Amino acid sequence: MLKKPDKLYFLTAGMPTATGKGSYPEAFDALRNLDLDGMEFEFVHGIKISQKSRSFAKENGKDLLLTAHGPFYINLNSKDESTTEASVQRIIDTARVGSEIGAYSITYHAAYYMGKDKETVYQQVKTKTKEILDVLEQEKINLWIRPETTGKATQWGDFEEIIRLSKEFEQVLPCIDFSHIHARTIGEYNTYDEFAHILDRIGTELGTFALENFHAHIAGIEYGDKGERQHVILKDSDLNYKELLKALKDFGVKGAVVCESPNIEIDAQILKEYYYSL
Repeated sequence: MLKKPDKLYFLTAGMPTATGKGSYPEAFDALRNLDLDGMEFEFVHGIKISQKSRSFAKENGKDLLLTAHGPFYINLNSKDESTTEASVQRIIDTARVGSEIGAYSITYHAAYYMGKDKETVYQQVKTKTKEILDVLEQEKINLWIRPETTGKATQWGDFEEIIRLSKEFEQVLPCIDFSHIHARTIGEYNTYDEFAHILDRIGTELGTFALENFHAHIAGIEYGDKGERQHVILKDSDLNYKELLKALKDFGVKGAVVCESPNIEIDAQILKEYYYSL
């Protein structure tokens, strides 16, 4: 049913910067020349991609692993019902395009707490997730739907909540943004044991299947007392990516590692080269 990866793939978040304002053919060539494994299509400012580009990606990206990131304007817990319904539609539309380009999975920031208690928001996200999955089932869209761990305490999506939601639905698995978790906890989750704790929880709660069908984000991160401020390059961040990659290797993780640093392909290469040096 769903594409199953055979190894850990290292992806850029969007077209490599070397592509400039180029096309998807140029981006795919750049990825291959850089010895990188794929790309996350960044639909963060809206789902803007031509039918020609969708067809190109599906036909010419079979040697790459492709994922997609939904728009930033998503809040399944908005106080405005029209915003909530538009958010549902944006996730469905991301999945539709993901299916058309042959993507492995899609991810998105699901909701904000909006001053409500965690359980109330969880139930709201769960209800809206079922609505999304019902449409995808009707349309026979088979890819992973992944709410992402978020970088601020005001945003729904700590890793416990996302693991819990993944237990409810067969087509849902986490997108673990390790940089966000590190920022959200204001500097915690930055040691081998802490990374291993997250992976162990996923393996225990969801099964080794979830570790073999993984989707992660890694970037340098700058944070303050309220969590994430911005992504930075790895060398300007305190993120202990080497210990993280050791944990991923030790747990036999397979799937997508998407680099979201500003210098996406350089840091993606750093991550891949270190991983394969282990």
